[in-house]
Amino acid sequence: QVQLVESGGGSVQAGGSLRLSCAAYGYTYNVYCMAWFRQAPGKEREGVARLYSGGAGRTYYSDSVKGRFTISQDNAKNTLYLQMNSLKPEDTAMYYCAADPRTWVCSGATWYGRESYNYWGQGTQVTVSS
Repeated sequence: QVQLVESGGGSVQAGGSLRLSCAAYGYTYNVYCMAWFRQAPGKEREGVARLYSGGAGRTYYSDSVKGRFTISQDNAKNTLYLQMNSLKPEDTAMYYCAADPRTWVCSGATWYGRESYNYWGQGTQVTVSS
């Protein structure tokens, strides 16, 4: 079993930065897929960024955050990060960390959602004011 705990959310002015963390506990070996999702009030949960750690590794970003957000991981600390720069009010949402051992979930071009990732954190709130 894997537990995920997000942290690092908060309130920031437009143009500011935040770094979200997702600490993984339990049997994290061979969990190749990790991702960040977000859900704003009245909107569907959407994929923001994902990371495939198998092979040479690869990352994917949604069009809305590409060039502003960076997903990364620290294997020694068993932690996933989301560095968010140039934040906009539209980025305001609850951000969730997700993980799954199945490589197909995150290694290809297809964006899989809530039904595909087996492990989820409780979320951390990000609020960007204008």
